[in-house]
Amino acid sequence: MHSIGPMIQRIGYDIQFEIPAPVAIVALLSVHPSRVGDLRAPDELRVEPAAQVESYIDSFGNRCTRFVAQPGTLRLSNSTLIHDSGLADPVSPYAREVPVQELPHDALRYLYNSRYCEVDRFAVIATELFGGLPRGWSRVQAVCDWVHSRIRFGYEYARPTKTALDVYTEGFGVCRDFQHLAVTMCRALHIPARYATGYLGDIGVPAAPSPMDFSAWFEAYLEDRWWTFDARHNQPRIGRVLMATGRDASDVAMTTSFGMANLKHFTVVSEQLPQGQANSAWG
Repeated sequence: MHSIGPMIQRIGYDIQFEIPAPVAIVALLSVHPSRVGDLRAPDELRVEPAAQVESYIDSFGNRCTRFVAQPGTLRLSNSTLIHDSGLADPVSPYAREVPVQELPHDALRYLYNSRYCEVDRFAVIATELFGGLPRGWSRVQAVCDWVHSRIRFGYEYARPTKTALDVYTEGFGVCRDFQHLAVTMCRALHIPARYATGYLGDIGVPAAPSPMDFSAWFEAYLEDRWWTFDARHNQPRIGRVLMATGRDASDVAMTTSFGMANLKHFTVVSEQLPQGQANSAWG
């Protein structure tokens, strides 16, 4: 995919719940701290009706917001602008795998089992499929190619309890299921892999027929940094905006409510601004 040059994106969401009783909520709806310098407008969660809101950085480095929602309709919304290079996801074909004994301490937790990633169950499977391949970038890409070709996508296959082993056995799933399976395969090969979520608009690609949603991808640790991979789309993309990373989807849920909160409305926006509007945003 060719780059399209620097651009401004409009990103945002409008999410509404019906709340039967007061409930504490934690939201991960902010742009990731690593992208804050690219913002061209405030990135603040609007809570209606108004509530006292606190922000903090969790153990994975994500910006979280917590508040107590009162009974009735709860609306969470935001619209902001962010600068993007217009470059596709970077590719480094010669990036090497790092032996476990040489990994940074904070990368080790991305080798272990987690809620949706049963690494121990895949030790033999991953070795049989990918153990004989050259180590490094090409092996992670081989994992992506395999998952992309073997798993069938469909929103009707969504299930909140579905694990990597379920995806492997059933052969179908949604965006997060593709990433969970790829993450688990990588970890079983002793390659640190973490789940990522954020905005991914249809920039530089044909528009998808389905409504915009938050997207999932994953990051693998190779050489000396984390690299973006995407087993669902399996091609470099333009305009990803990271919101959060974690061991799997359970660490980066859009909202976590400690009680009942019934989702009633959900829209996401991620679009490139026309040049005229982008120029005014630069100012």
